[in-house]
Parts: sequence; C-alpha cells; structure tokens
Amino acid sequence: MFVLVLIGLLTGLTTVLFGFGGGFVTVPVVLWAEAGLGDSAAQVAVATSAAVMVVNAAVATSATSRTILRHLRDSRCLLALLGLGGIAGALLARLVPGAIIQWGFVTYLVGTIIDVILRPGFFRPTARRTIDCRQEFAIPTSLGLPIGASAAFLGVGGSVMAVPLLRRAGLGMGVATALANPMTLAISAPAALTFLADSGPGSPAGVALVGSVDVGAALALLLGALPVIVTLRRRPPRLPDRVHAVSYVLLLVAVTMTTMLAALR
Repeated sequence: MFVLVLIGLLTGLTTVLFGFGGGFVTVPVVLWAEAGLGDSAAQVAVATSAAVMVVNAAVATSATSRTILRHLRDSRCLLALLGLGGIAGALLARLVPGAIIQWGFVTYLVGTIIDVILRPGFFRPTARRTIDCRQEFAIPTSLGLPIGASAAFLGVGGSVMAVPLLRRAGLGMGVATALANPMTLAISAPAALTFLADSGPGSPAGVALVGSVDVGAALALLLGALPVIVTLRRRPPRLPDRVHAVSYVLLLVAVTMTTMLAALR
C-alpha cells in the first residue's frame, strides 16, 4: 500500500502535466499488485484505473481555466458519445481474456508512440491556434464512441487519444493536456460505474473488491495523487512546449516497457 501511495504521487503529476488522469500509470501498477488474481488481474487493473481517473480528472477539471474549458462548449454530443463509449468499453472488458487487455494496452501505446514520432504536427504543431471558443473543436464528434470505448476497454482514459489530435489542430501542450482531463472524466465516470456494478471476479484474501474495483488500491493511489494535483493546479509548472511534448512521449515509452514486464510475469 505504501508503494501505491508513492505511485499515486506520480499519477497526480501525470494528471496535471499530461492529462492522463492516472490511467497509464495505474494499469501497469495494479497489474503488478494484483498478479495473484491471475487472468482477472487485467480487468481489475482497468476497473481500478477508471475509478482513480474519475476523481483525478474531476479535481483537475475543476481547477482548469474557464477560458480553456470553453473549447468544449459546443462539444456536448462528443462528450456524450465518449461516455457511451466508456460504458461499451467497460462491458467489453468483462468478456475478454485478461491477456487481450494487457497486450491491447501495449499495442496501442506502441502505435501511439510510432504515430507521434513519425507523423508531423506533434512535436511542432503546424498551425498555432489561439484559444477561441468560437472555433470548431479539433476532435470530430464521430470519433467520440470509438475513442471512449477503446479508452475504457484499455484503461487509458482520454489523453493518449485526444492529445495527439489536439496537437495536430495547432494547440499547445498546456491547452491540449488540460482539455484531456474533462474528456477523461466523460469516459471514466460511466465506465467506473459499470465496473462497480459488475459482479467482479471474487475477492481473494487481502483484496477488497467492489465489483471489479480494488477499493484499497484506488484509495491508496488517490491519497498520493490528490495533494499533488491540488498543489500543481495552484502553481502550475511552466515547461517549454517542445520539452513538454518530448516528455509526453518518453512517459509513454516508460509505461509501455513497464506494462510489457507486468504482462510477461
């Protein structure tokens, strides 16, 4: 539990800096912590990740500038479809073998890393866009359902899919990652409720499961994360845009390697 609290500190940092909500860090860590559950470990990891992301993303969103959030003013349909996708992804995660979730997580991360490195527009946005709420949002409404379903199924939240799209629309990393938090909230809230209502894999000794969510692990992660989110939202770190983008990719690489090690155990 002490290790989970320390990892929670990292999830708080990634929530503020990268809009992850904790999903990328939480999934491999919970996979490691729940290895005794066997094939059910992946489902519990994704469910616990969703529960943690709801709280982290909600706190981060509440502290985000209203000027930035106005980007989403005309995106209600997109947010609704993200939520429906979150429910679909959570239901699907209950039906497939854990290995598919684990290796799907790794495969998606690898694909994202290759995409942001090889395709132009991530490290150096081609057209810098000002914060103007009258502009059409960068992510088409039609992508809401597949993004929400994929994110909830893999436990990654919305950042890994949203940030590259927002970057290629010309937004700076600070704005793109801030907008990822309300999108993560839209996906993770219905997904977490679905996981909590699930019958779950059964609670072995020492593990308190509500549905498929490991409540003890979620609370330990939040205990570490929330003070960091509150502190950094009040005094946000200022990173050069390119350094911010490179750090995002390096974190994806680190999480990919960690997840592969957890999957191979």
